[in-house]
Amino acid sequence: MKKYTDTGKKDTRSGFGAGLTELGKTHPDVVALCADLTGSLKMDEFKANHPERFFQVGIAEANMMGIAAGMTIGGKIPFTGTFANFSTGRVYDQIRQSIAYSHKNVKICASHAGVTLGEDGATHQILEDIGLMKMLPGMTVINTCDFNQTKAATLAIADHHGPVYLRFGRPKVANFTPEDQQFEIGKAVHLQEGSDVTLVATGHLVWEALLAAESLNEQGISAEVINIHTIKPLDNKAILDSVKKTGCVVTAEEHNYLGGLGESVARVLSQNYPSPQEFVATNDTFGESGTPAQLMEKYGLNADAIVKAAHKVIARK
Repeated sequence: MKKYTDTGKKDTRSGFGAGLTELGKTHPDVVALCADLTGSLKMDEFKANHPERFFQVGIAEANMMGIAAGMTIGGKIPFTGTFANFSTGRVYDQIRQSIAYSHKNVKICASHAGVTLGEDGATHQILEDIGLMKMLPGMTVINTCDFNQTKAATLAIADHHGPVYLRFGRPKVANFTPEDQQFEIGKAVHLQEGSDVTLVATGHLVWEALLAAESLNEQGISAEVINIHTIKPLDNKAILDSVKKTGCVVTAEEHNYLGGLGESVARVLSQNYPSPQEFVATNDTFGESGTPAQLMEKYGLNADAIVKAAHKVIARK
């Protein structure tokens, strides 16, 4: 069983900031827009290095999306930055009408996603954003798992033509993927080979899936772990190849089970290879205030929950 090492906990939003800083040096057409959260989105260095390419829009997220859409007409590649809740729910009409409908080359970069936003509570957390964004025609949806992958994804989406939703988070989490990785949109990453159950995870739940696989291995259960960083377009082949081998799957995500990764996987399986599936996700609920660790525990978004789901789904084979 392959072991993964946490090289030091880092927040994924800092991975975005590092990627944006690098793009500032290599991509002169990249511009950045922020809705009064420059520090929280780690956009300070880009702003300092390229003040003429940074636009502080203020607490006017809908306006920010309209400005970004307009900038693409002049050949710019705009990266917008604010919390995930304000990047999607607050401005869904503007994204749909001004960006997605005309396939504008806007990169919607969203931090503080899920319950791990923590103490700010339900009004600032969002657990339905993946569903909102993946239903928009032509929208690419990416949810990265650690600092290194977030940086690599930020670099990759600059070279992808079309609207992108890049989702990342606030807390410091394990940083375990390669620093020099090449991020391929739509291509799943096999982290662990297994034969008894497939664990398909995204975002902060990828590390938890690896911890769960280690625990299951100690119990004599061989778990395959797949990192789905791109939820749309989904790597159908990777999922089907794995489930055909293991016969069952657990999906894990920091998102409502309605509309998220789990439902996308269920659609692929129902159309191609019906198989037992269990969901590790929030159960049609809003979040609440608390530390990230407390909330992940309460809402069943951790390695223990994945292990329990694995036992349940294996029993259904």
